[in-house]
Amino acid sequence: MPDDLPLASARGRLSVSAASGAAGTSGNAWETTVRRWDLLYGLVFLADLLAVASSTAPDRRVLAVTALAAMAPWYLLVGRPHLITAQGELTTRAVIFMVGVVALFSVSDLQAPNTWFLAVALLPLCYSVLPERVALIPALAMNAVGAASVAYWSGTLRGDITAAALAIGVSAFTVAFGRYIGRIITQSGERASLIAQLEATRAELAEVSRQAGVMAERQRLAGEIHDTLAQGFSSILMLIQAAEAQLELSPATARRQLGLAAQTARENLAEARTLVGDLASAQLQAGTLEDALRRITERTSAELGLQARFATDGTSRLLPAATEVVLLRTGQEALANVRKHAAARNVSVRLCYASDRVRLEVTDDGAGFDPAVVNGGYGLRGMRARVAEAGGTIAVRSAPEEGTSVQVEVPG
Repeated sequence: MPDDLPLASARGRLSVSAASGAAGTSGNAWETTVRRWDLLYGLVFLADLLAVASSTAPDRRVLAVTALAAMAPWYLLVGRPHLITAQGELTTRAVIFMVGVVALFSVSDLQAPNTWFLAVALLPLCYSVLPERVALIPALAMNAVGAASVAYWSGTLRGDITAAALAIGVSAFTVAFGRYIGRIITQSGERASLIAQLEATRAELAEVSRQAGVMAERQRLAGEIHDTLAQGFSSILMLIQAAEAQLELSPATARRQLGLAAQTARENLAEARTLVGDLASAQLQAGTLEDALRRITERTSAELGLQARFATDGTSRLLPAATEVVLLRTGQEALANVRKHAAARNVSVRLCYASDRVRLEVTDDGAGFDPAVVNGGYGLRGMRARVAEAGGTIAVRSAPEEGTSVQVEVPG
């Protein structure tokens, strides 16, 4: 698998859900705002409740305090759940909550004008619960009730002027603050939508990455199986067929070919175990790259009865494991093609060490082919893919009746 292939990581969340925020864990920005709103509402509510209880006439106090006190559970049971799940949306719960708030406020304020101070928290709450234009209705309604109550209980011109001034001032504050709250809610909704899109995109990318990793691993295993097990089985089958043909004519030759088949089977078994364990090639574990190339060259000579020679140029050195695997598999595939197609008499395998590169040449004097006509099967495509993955180059030169030369050069 390519080292730079992105792998899917464990899926996480970009933001904490509203439910988790309500449960007490760190939530998103809006949930933090709701908790701050709880504090503001609670402080203003307690202060106003004490003011109403201490300054209202006894004959009006019970009704005013009862209506005012009922706002607390009404907010906790009806209003706050809406703020958490559907802030600023026009829902049935939102309408019912605001109707109840206006009704309880009106009952208390008409008995005790001091209730109007609760508008500091209630009027902005309208814009948190309802869309901006709809929220203006309960906000103005509570202002009107508050102004009327102040004017009625004062009974003087000065009281009327004070009520009108308060109504205008509070209404202006409500509109300005309401727009501010509306922008916060809009931004919160846009952010939540963006986070949802990002999480969906990240999930899609993780799935694409996972599928790419699976595909790359399948291709890697397909290449390993083709270059090792499939070639080994093909060689075993060929040797057994040759041994069957020699059983009566030359038992000694048949035994030699069966011995080669058994040796190939043992090597295939070792390769299968390394594939399962995802280890380096069994042939490389048994020695150096030169030893492995020499062994497969000699085996090809013994199997086909041709002259196969292995040689090296330059000063040999230890190469990265991945580079050795690429060179070994390329050599195996090139020799397998000689066995299948070339009908050659001579094969040369040469490993050349340069200053920063290594070249492998496999040349035969067989039938050859026209590269313009024959594109090669899976083996040639697999060689090209392996070499390209290692940052190298491959050149295949051939012509009918003029043999074939495969040259691979990789960094090393």
